Amino acid sequence: MQDVARRAGVALSTVSAALTGTRPVSATTRARVEAAAAELGFRPNALARGLASRRSHVLALTHPVGAAGLSRTSAEFVLGAAGAAQERGYQLVLWPFAVEDADGLVGVARQGLADGVLVMEVHAADARVRALREAGVPVALIGRTDDPADAALPTVDIDFAATLTEAVAHLADLGHRRIAFVNHAAHRTAEGHGPTRRAAAAYDAAMAARGLTPVQVAAEESVVGGRAALAGLLDGDAPAPTAVITMNEDATFGVVAELAARRVTVPERMSVLAVVSSPAVAEQTVPPLTTLHAPGAQLGRAAVDALLALLLTGAALAPVLERCRLVDHGSTGPVPADAEPGAAEPAPVVPAAAGAP
Repeated sequence: MQDVARRAGVALSTVSAALTGTRPVSATTRARVEAAAAELGFRPNALARGLASRRSHVLALTHPVGAAGLSRTSAEFVLGAAGAAQERGYQLVLWPFAVEDADGLVGVARQGLADGVLVMEVHAADARVRALREAGVPVALIGRTDDPADAALPTVDIDFAATLTEAVAHLADLGHRRIAFVNHAAHRTAEGHGPTRRAAAAYDAAMAARGLTPVQVAAEESVVGGRAALAGLLDGDAPAPTAVITMNEDATFGVVAELAARRVTVPERMSVLAVVSSPAVAEQTVPPLTTLHAPGAQLGRAAVDALLALLLTGAALAPVLERCRLVDHGSTGPVPADAEPGAAEPAPVVPAAAGAP
């Protein structure tokens, strides 16, 4: 910095202010400092800067990444947050702590490796959130808890009520009345996973508002789980659905595979709508799926803004709710004519052959 100051003909403190933005510097002076730094190949030392400011300029995002890694939709949240952090002079690191490992998470957070923590996959009673809050670690949530003590924390989330209402409306307006919902695995509900519970409640409410009977199926998060869920819907005693909403990326692939194995055409015989997903996922199926695209990038960026506002001002921004956006790939269509009220039931689907792919 002393070399840069001599080259630019300014004081050492002016170099510091020009490069860090700690106090106003004229545009002409800043340009002169930046030119001198470029000529000398100078790069600020992040560690030294952190020691001086007591800030690491690192934000952590904790996500309980499983053996399968991040889903494509989750990756949109992470990439959006990483981009926003970099634009604001921070770096984002991923801390893949399990939901139940609150002690491990707080132990790392207390080492000062990050200025604040973003929490994803938030549960209704989330031990991570409570432990971070009680430890005095600045925290923002991509999701919401049911704990009143967390109400003051900055939060961003998907508007599940609006999203599932739109999903049901889209299919009902096409004439469908038997609309099933394939949600996440049953253990997610038992554990209090926020998105699973809010989506389930929103679907039930949307169906009831239209006088329709909700039919929910919990599917293990795998292709096998999706196939089993769809088979249960088609082979049960109740009339088979004419449309299926899925909110489980891995299981969605299984739903489409089971329909193909049974030669049930989409959307002619069955409409399929993937919610809280992404077009990148939808395009991996045959046919591509109509999707209510999760606003992952926007929410990731909003979460960073909320955490930085808390860090820099001590104030929490107003909660942010974003609804998913419909991307029509043609996997939803009018209800089959023989499934309309008063008509005969649809022709039975072909049972899956033993060992069928």
